[in-house]
Amino acid sequence: MSDTVVITASDHSDTGAEAPVRRVVFWGTYDLGKPRTRILRDGLREIGVEVVEIHANVWAGHEDKSQAKRGALLSVAIRVLLAYPALIWRYLRAPAHDAVIIPYLGQLDVLVFRPFAWLRRRPVAWDMFISLYDTVVCDRRLARPGGVIARALRALEWCACRAADKVLLDTPAHARRIVGLFGLSEDRICAVPVGAEPDAFARLPARERDGGPVRVLFYGQLIPLHGVGTILEAALSERGRKHQWHLIGSGQERARVEAALADVQATHITWEKWCPYEALTDAIAQSDVCLGIFGASDKAASVVPNKVYQALLAGRSVVTRRSAAMEEAISPPHPGLVLVEHSDPEALLDGIDALAAEGCPALSEDRLRTATPAEIAHRLLTELKPLTEGNPAHAE
Repeated sequence: MSDTVVITASDHSDTGAEAPVRRVVFWGTYDLGKPRTRILRDGLREIGVEVVEIHANVWAGHEDKSQAKRGALLSVAIRVLLAYPALIWRYLRAPAHDAVIIPYLGQLDVLVFRPFAWLRRRPVAWDMFISLYDTVVCDRRLARPGGVIARALRALEWCACRAADKVLLDTPAHARRIVGLFGLSEDRICAVPVGAEPDAFARLPARERDGGPVRVLFYGQLIPLHGVGTILEAALSERGRKHQWHLIGSGQERARVEAALADVQATHITWEKWCPYEALTDAIAQSDVCLGIFGASDKAASVVPNKVYQALLAGRSVVTRRSAAMEEAISPPHPGLVLVEHSDPEALLDGIDALAAEGCPALSEDRLRTATPAEIAHRLLTELKPLTEGNPAHAE
């Protein structure tokens, strides 16, 4: 990747009442199971933008899509194709609007939709959020680089990136990575933070420890990006045994967790394979320190996952891997947030001990202001503004 690529988070000080965006359309087969899409939608509504949803819910029941069986994926593909005629018809009858947003997972949606955006002369912003090629081939290694699946995914996303007027990622570091992977121009891509839902992760009071062990929480889909092996090695070490560990999740590396916990006495580790989204706040409330990600991949260095924002917003200390993405998201110093080197269980334990010595402090809410839906929506409007100026909705 060229060192000359510079993508930063935009200043949104000129948004608000003066913003030209008054109505947007969310279009496609997007996944409302991801907080990302709900945050964008609800944040826009919170700051007074009307959001018209033209949506077919085809992803219900498929949280970790990489682990879905072929039959399930084929069923989803058929549902997607059958949904398009109705989605297109509904869009052609939709009221005048300033822009169209294709939320995650929209690689095919943006290609199908592009001719109809041209027909109505409306700009399209695609929230790529996660690259299938980067995830499946580079990060999770579920397909061979250079193989048929890898080439097909890269071709699909190469075309999708060029079908959109603006491509959204979650961090400047992630945006820079996608620029390099797909040969995009810098003005086509931008960063809009992922943040967290304040209603679901309201500020919690500090937990009373009474001199007991530090309670450490990790939740996620058990994918390579998370660095589950590093977490297990830390938890099963002699130092790690003085803490209580709560693991929540399943996924690609489930067998690794099962094998590790079956081989040793690990009464200090509790593993739940699933927890409802609404109940995560209860698990966070019972913890002192929450864990982010510790994977070694380039993708892991490029993202700031929901779980980091969620735990910090809820008032818990966090340990996660050091990366440009993390340091761009929350500028140092980081009270209540410790950044450590990836793939290093001793560094992870050092981070936990450092937070425990400080009483497991909470990061200031002021430092998290940009992670709220309203602020994220302002950021999005800043990115949409150049696309919509001179092309108002009432011109239709």
